[in-house]
Amino acid sequence: MTRIVFSGGRVFTGSTAEPGDVVVEDGRIVDVGIGLDGDTVVDATGHTVLPGLFDCHVHFMFSGADLVRSLNTPFSLPFYEAIGNMKATLQCGITTVRDALGADLGVAEAVRRGLIQGPRMQIAVNMVSQTGGHNDDWMQCGAHISPPLHPGLPNTVADGPEELRKVVRTLVRHGADIIKIASSGGVMSPRSNPRHAHFRDEEIAMIVQEANAAGIAVMSHAMSGDGILTAVRNGVRSIEHGVFLTDEGVEEMIKHGTWLVPTLMAPRMVLDQAAAGVAISDVILDKAKSVVAQHFQAFQKAHQAGVKIAMGTDSGVGPHGDNLNELTLMVEYGMSPAEAIQATTTSAAELMRLGNELGELAPGKLADLVLVEGDAEQHVKAGTLKQAIRAVYQNGVPVI
Repeated sequence: MTRIVFSGGRVFTGSTAEPGDVVVEDGRIVDVGIGLDGDTVVDATGHTVLPGLFDCHVHFMFSGADLVRSLNTPFSLPFYEAIGNMKATLQCGITTVRDALGADLGVAEAVRRGLIQGPRMQIAVNMVSQTGGHNDDWMQCGAHISPPLHPGLPNTVADGPEELRKVVRTLVRHGADIIKIASSGGVMSPRSNPRHAHFRDEEIAMIVQEANAAGIAVMSHAMSGDGILTAVRNGVRSIEHGVFLTDEGVEEMIKHGTWLVPTLMAPRMVLDQAAAGVAISDVILDKAKSVVAQHFQAFQKAHQAGVKIAMGTDSGVGPHGDNLNELTLMVEYGMSPAEAIQATTTSAAELMRLGNELGELAPGKLADLVLVEGDAEQHVKAGTLKQAIRAVYQNGVPVI
């Protein structure tokens, strides 16, 4: 076994970066300290060494919010586009993700078997929604739009506990590592209101019960205050977006230990695309504009109160590869740079139940590492972290 030492850099320890070396053997970290040696030396002088980063909310099968483009895209093309989307994500130093809707078991297996290069991946397969909810793609003309269902992507629009029991079991059969639901309306769906709660207590309780029986957790797209509360009190593991989070919602999240994945970039990505000329309906555009200021206030409220936060972007709604802008937004709205990095490493690993293997530079952990030229915390604050990345490793092997 070759002993590789990353020497002379500053090692991010979970709360700060300190001078040190990292030694890797057989794909795992075996030592962290000062003055360590190895068979192969990677000179990290002048660099910050970070653990492999996480994004807890991506959509590799999506490449923007342009409905007209998607309607004119051949069915199989998004599978090939996903290869580039994964590469762009790896180039950000993100070595682990949750794909929150779209990627099926074949996409995940292609990465796991080494057929294509991409981050480690947990997949939701599809999002569970009530009729008329955030994943019901019925349009006023009577047509259903995208994504088209196929053998790897089952229909997940359902109502009532028993229908939902079967949907969750179907998703597990299809390879879901996480169950994603929509307990409120959303921005990108044609006929839902992000201020309205979706699903009742008995419905979400059934979803969580079935997910727990399969040994997996539930994540909930939840924007409305009531939608957040219903999800939290029935045992979901994470709230995605959390736009209209109330004081009561904060208290319940802390009480239940529920995570927040804020995706501060998400509405901005929609507005940026509209400004660039992408055809986005007035209904969706108005919803995106209406949530931006409230979104940031909710994030600040949650952070100040001590809600557990993990980084996620909703990339796929907008471009892949801009993921690290999320850290800069988190700092802009109250986190320290070190807290933002922690949300993207140790905290995210804990949320995804991968803390035993990933998320920090410590002996025994898998050797996912990112070399950042200069001070990573200053780059987070300045919005230049992506430009400063010089190397990314998975299992001790360079991937960029």
